[in-house]
Amino acid sequence: MTRAPLAIVVAIGDGGVIGINGELPWRIPEDMRHFKSVTMGHAIVMGRKTFESIGKPLPGRRNVVVSRSPSFSAPGCDVVASFEEAVALARQTDDEPRIIGGSSIYEAALPVATRIFLTEVHRKLEGDTFFPAFDRSEWREVDRRKGESEGVEFVALER
Repeated sequence: MTRAPLAIVVAIGDGGVIGINGELPWRIPEDMRHFKSVTMGHAIVMGRKTFESIGKPLPGRRNVVVSRSPSFSAPGCDVVASFEEAVALARQTDDEPRIIGGSSIYEAALPVATRIFLTEVHRKLEGDTFFPAFDRSEWREVDRRKGESEGVEFVALER
């Protein structure tokens, strides 16, 4: 089965943690630079809570926000009601949109994604938001590099 290109961008701590109290559970400037480099110039798809944690549209990217609330608005962003609608809209301007969270958006993206830009944060951290479980055997590692920060590795996976 041929899949249309779709990339997930995520940083995951030990135990699958990706967030706590609506924020990232770490401050790693190197990961922020990596995130910017793999999303710049692309359409990015995110849920409402992820958008609210960022607080504004990210420059140099088409920002598409998924919200079930018809009254939600995010100036400078496209707001849609479903993941499928968000991806379709993102594909109008980008051959490989980037999915940037949160957990329910990642869950919707996993079955159709073709690539994962993964930052592994090898630290035990408290969290209340987790990346959905996925079968790593469905993916092939095409790149891995150690970060400058202790316990950080940047990994590229493809189907």
